[in-house]
Amino acid sequence: MTDLISRKTGRAGHITLNRPKALNALSWDMCLAIEACLDAWRDDPEVAVVMIDGAGDRAFCSGGDIAEMYATARNGDYAYGQRFWRDEYRLNAKIAEYNKPVVTFLQGFTMGGGVGVGCHGSHRIVCDSSQIAMPECSIGLVPDVGGSLLLAGAPGFCGTYLGLTGARMTAGDAIFAGFADHYLPEEIWPELQAELAKTGDISAIPKTLAPESRLAAAQPDIDAAFGQAEIGQILTHLAKSDAPILTKAADAMARNAPLALHVALDIITAVRQSPDIRTALDHEFRYTFRCGAQGDFVEGIRAAIIDRDRNPSWRHSDPRQVPQADILHMTAPLGEDALQWEDQS
Repeated sequence: MTDLISRKTGRAGHITLNRPKALNALSWDMCLAIEACLDAWRDDPEVAVVMIDGAGDRAFCSGGDIAEMYATARNGDYAYGQRFWRDEYRLNAKIAEYNKPVVTFLQGFTMGGGVGVGCHGSHRIVCDSSQIAMPECSIGLVPDVGGSLLLAGAPGFCGTYLGLTGARMTAGDAIFAGFADHYLPEEIWPELQAELAKTGDISAIPKTLAPESRLAAAQPDIDAAFGQAEIGQILTHLAKSDAPILTKAADAMARNAPLALHVALDIITAVRQSPDIRTALDHEFRYTFRCGAQGDFVEGIRAAIIDRDRNPSWRHSDPRQVPQADILHMTAPLGEDALQWEDQS
């Protein structure tokens, strides 16, 4: 079984992530294969639209396949992860900037690396099972794959809330926050895909009413807390609130890596001032390039995925006491190591 199925069907180029038992987790080879398809179809007159979906009913893509990143970083080889992220981020930018419509079908889990493939498309479709999230701070990373751009563009400070807590979005939340565009019951997706393949016309996507969003209902509480300028100020506001969504937010942030929380807030704030996919990816790569040797990535993966003890020993024990010098080091420009856009590894 191949991990990625690509084909041309009528007027459509169609990509299916095909690792259902692994919740369609995105491998490095899959990133490169998706990019190759996009490159081949960019100037193909037969292809009017690109469709991307995931096999099975549990996930579009649950995230990046980070087992090899962990193994190599644990042995002191940080170059593997750095090359992986370079190629993945280039793919994310390519999807966001693509010259043809990219329609994505986001059933089940769409998280982390899945957001990078699924939520930069031009037409992003969700259904009743959709659960979309950027939970990177819980494993010592920051919201990446261009996710900081989506978070920065969410209404009010909902994106800051989503990035610092890793909270999951329903279909209605995802549309409200700008991670998706259309709600359609999953049972009619095959019919829509067949029509898109037949005509290449995105006007075939039905316009339906989005489900209600808890984020929209809670935005005043979210904005009051997450509109604060610093992590310490956010935590102080959360501690004083009895709003259920903020109580859960406080619990989530208490579990997350303190350094990642500070850097994530800085990145989202910076991208809010310059909302561009390449700017977002550049800021994210400054952290991910360094996170193996100087961040909490290895420990975060150990605690969440390898040993599964859910008891990480972060480099900083208190998010209120992370030295500014440590934050500045992880967010500084990379110079000659900065993210490039042209060459594959």
